[in-house]
Amino acid sequence: MSGLLNLSSLIDAFTTRIGKLMSWLILVAVLVSAGNATIRYLVSSSSNAWLELQWYLFSATFLLVAPWTLQQQEHIRIDIVNARLSKRVRDWIELLGHIFFLMIVSGVMFYYGAVFAQKSFQSGEISPNAGGLIVWPAKILIPIGFALLLLQGVSEIIKRIAIMQGLMEDNLGGGHHAAAEAEALRILEAAKAEAALAGEPPAKP
Repeated sequence: MSGLLNLSSLIDAFTTRIGKLMSWLILVAVLVSAGNATIRYLVSSSSNAWLELQWYLFSATFLLVAPWTLQQQEHIRIDIVNARLSKRVRDWIELLGHIFFLMIVSGVMFYYGAVFAQKSFQSGEISPNAGGLIVWPAKILIPIGFALLLLQGVSEIIKRIAIMQGLMEDNLGGGHHAAAEAEALRILEAAKAEAALAGEPPAKP
């Protein structure tokens, strides 16, 4: 299992590096959008290429940062249900969810995305809009993004099995959502302590 955990650490490091690098594309998209708006305002000139470039940048950010989002546990959870379950049940839900949902869906999307991108590349597909960009680079992002998500899914499965076997602590957390919940609980406990000192009834959660 130690070898698998080392593999998981390598995958996590790779995913984090890719995610941090690709997250800068948000800034590039903002600059392109602002520049396009400024030029259109000043000289009444624009191009569909600038608009499509923003779409490319957004697509790249969404697809290539998603694995890092998963690694950081920042994906959406149904906390109102999750919080009522035991730790063991939550672990099994995580494990089975990754195996039967994340991996299968990502695998299907990778396969069909690759076929989709290949056809676009072979035909030299170009945007039908006047002055538009070539399309296939954006479509190639689909299989790349889901391949990275599959890779991160392998890491998450390894870590969850290790946690269930007691080989590592469950410090995966729930991202900023868990941090926000912990801070809210801390504030509530502080309010209760202050109320007790003042002789007032404790605040209800």
